[in-house]
Amino acid sequence: MTATILRTIDHFESLAPSYDCLMCDIWGVVHDGVTVDTGAVEALQNFRAGGGRVVLLTNAPRPASSVALQLAELGAPENCRDAIVTSGDVTRKLLRERNDSQVWHLGPERDSGVYEGLPIDLQPRDRSQVILCTGLFDDTTETPDDYRTLFEEGVARGQELICANPDLMVDRGGTLVYCAGALAEFYTSLGGTVIYAGKPWRPIYDIALAAAGGVSPDRVLAIGDSIRTDMTGAQMSGFDALFIEGAISATERTGGGSLEKEFAKAGITPIGVQKSLVW
Repeated sequence: MTATILRTIDHFESLAPSYDCLMCDIWGVVHDGVTVDTGAVEALQNFRAGGGRVVLLTNAPRPASSVALQLAELGAPENCRDAIVTSGDVTRKLLRERNDSQVWHLGPERDSGVYEGLPIDLQPRDRSQVILCTGLFDDTTETPDDYRTLFEEGVARGQELICANPDLMVDRGGTLVYCAGALAEFYTSLGGTVIYAGKPWRPIYDIALAAAGGVSPDRVLAIGDSIRTDMTGAQMSGFDALFIEGAISATERTGGGSLEKEFAKAGITPIGVQKSLVW
């Protein structure tokens, strides 16, 4: 396997004229859950000032309105984006289409907006048809293995698990914490069936393209910090991709391999790499 040659991009400004739309990840690019990256915000603002459209595309397991509130609280201005599309939005669409009536919510109370207003009858886990997983109950102390007994029981009952956030981990202010994707992978390893909503699967990109006004895929640049979700999703959708090398990239390197080898293994070549998004 030949390592992929990665081009380092010093300034995003040089790439901007080649694209009409940015589909930019939020957590890991725009902020880390605690602090906004002012350089990234400036880059998005400058791209929009030049006539481009920016869709913030995130695997947050909450509706876009909730993510907008979080961005405001962190100090990210509205003029850095045209739209927000979340895996929570995709999950809500999926729940409406499936018409599941008895659901057990696995995740923190802050994610309850994912089912708000839907005809769902929340049930205890032993009486539910489906597990709706938005994350760990306490991602500051728990790991996926803490759910082994619970998951073994769910698999034995034939419960499907809907994963509302396919990310495995996220960098929260310098600390890596598990996400719903890690629980979903564990559930699958025990023999369970998982349905994913969000990146890298196509439905979230279809919604994002519509939000961008139907721009041509060859004029879209995806920006993100995960090979598994952001870069893979971009390739599957026919978009160019810019990789932001942060804390998450280290978790995706199996056996301590280089970033170049991980891209080669995935069969993906981004147009470039930045340490952080800088205009």
